[in-house]
Amino acid sequence: MILTDIHAGQKARITNTNMMSELVQRRLLDFGIMEGTLIKIKRILPLGGPIAIEAEGQLIGIRRCDAKMMRVEIV
Repeated sequence: MILTDIHAGQKARITNTNMMSELVQRRLLDFGIMEGTLIKIKRILPLGGPIAIEAEGQLIGIRRCDAKMMRVEIV
């Protein structure tokens, strides 16, 4: 399942980020977000906008094109 398949308010665990660019993976790692991290979808903005996620107490916006490359499993 990919991150864009999840609805606002649901929690998920990141299972794979290998399809994302190395730059995005590195920036997420700087925030402490990697495979195995538990995230919560806070808000999905309309018209193809970013997805706001909460991870480890931080609120982060991820572009929808990058979110489509992040594999997750619902917790």
